[in-house]
Amino acid sequence: MTPLSARVSEDPVTKLADDSRCARGLAWIDKNSAWVTEQQIRLTEIPAPEFGEARRGRALRDLFAASGLEVRVDKTGNIIGERAGADRGSVILIAAHLDTVFPADTDVRVKRDGSRLLAPGISDNGAGLAALVGLAGALAESKVSTGKTIVLAGDVGEEGEGNLRGIRELVDFYGSHLAAVIALDGPSADHITTQGIASQRIEASITGPGGHSWSDFGTPNPITAIARGIVRFSSLAVGSDPRSTYNFGVIEGGTSVNSIPSRAVVKVDLRSEDARELARLEAALREAIEAGKNEEIAATRAARDALELNFRSLGTRPAGRLPEDSPLIATIRGVDRYLGNTSRLEKSSTDANLPLSLGIPAVAVGGGGKGGGSHTPEEWYDPAGRELGLKRLFLAVVSLAGTDRNR
Repeated sequence: MTPLSARVSEDPVTKLADDSRCARGLAWIDKNSAWVTEQQIRLTEIPAPEFGEARRGRALRDLFAASGLEVRVDKTGNIIGERAGADRGSVILIAAHLDTVFPADTDVRVKRDGSRLLAPGISDNGAGLAALVGLAGALAESKVSTGKTIVLAGDVGEEGEGNLRGIRELVDFYGSHLAAVIALDGPSADHITTQGIASQRIEASITGPGGHSWSDFGTPNPITAIARGIVRFSSLAVGSDPRSTYNFGVIEGGTSVNSIPSRAVVKVDLRSEDARELARLEAALREAIEAGKNEEIAATRAARDALELNFRSLGTRPAGRLPEDSPLIATIRGVDRYLGNTSRLEKSSTDANLPLSLGIPAVAVGGGGKGGGSHTPEEWYDPAGRELGLKRLFLAVVSLAGTDRNR
């Protein structure tokens, strides 16, 4: 029977962590955790609404350069830092999205409440970006040489109507060279997202003649028509197996309280674990808004063409699933065992959706620490446990890239 000490020494993650170069990287994480938190605060306080990530990107670019990465900005606005391996044709991509769901004029100054940091975007995705910065620092300190090339990227267009344009460009550029993709999204180290949830984002707009609230009373109202459709769709039964969701996230219309609006718009997010169920939801939404329009016309006894309805796709996220026997999952599980970390497999909608849909091994993980209130003004982050998340990321990336002992 093999002695326990021998079995432990044979564990690949243990051997990796005991390597003097990797040990330096792990020690750097322990010593610089507070500095990483400072960079998270700094990045969070730079507004980065969808389609407005450039300023935050420039700050990340400088941090990448300071860590010795070969930095470039691609045509989409992604900030890319490359760390060449012995094989430049095989790439491990680690990406964290730069953008937030909040408009440019949002107050993003970070406040403190005990150990908690409070600010819109501090967790999603301040925590992911901070982990990216921490990984760059640990890799630089370790001076470990890897077989595969490691690419770190702050990508644009993950939130809202960005339609994953940043990760699409990265996957298109590196293509068949991608050995694995890790998306850093939010805090926590207790999960591995291995399934991407399909989503469809749709804008429905209804236009009409408009008019004065008194003299033109009886003219069909686009806002009322949209509201009728929303109520009708909301009565639809949405199952839990496969799990599906919908959200009416934005509604716009009108110019004044005493004017019948000439236009109303609603933006809807539909998600499902099953592509066929997602298609059913979309068809039901279109039918409900059409029925709402017709009900409004009938209620006001207007001509059939008094209101016009149009639909526009705001973005589609493809679904994908990583097999449970994937070496990528096995690698992260091995790192978790070494660190004494317990994690579960999850389903979500992240940058990992795109590579997963193309058959590229991909997961999404958190950067460490704890957080809550995502996508709300009350968002918070607690850095307790950050070191675990950073060590988990560092060991997983170096394990996937492989050490090059000839360099």
